Amino acid sequence: MLNIQVKTLKQFGCVKIYREKASGADSERLQLEKLIASLGEDDIVVVIRMDRFARSTFDLFSIVKDITNKTVWFR
Repeated sequence: MLNIQVKTLKQFGCVKIYREKASGADSERLQLEKLIASLGEDDIVVVIRMDRFARSTFDLFSIVKDITNKTVWFR
């Protein structure tokens, strides 16, 4: 599953790919934190599967808010 997601991200032209294998119940998501901290203006965050990105709808809205507050695009 992870290999397919990475392959798809590369097809989109993604250069930096953050990978994290953590439980959905785990609140510490170091790779997600690194991703958000590394974002610069006009960067684009590409997500292949929302269910792999956020644990809940509330969590998804919170993450997307953090990303878009940095003047970054979310796909």
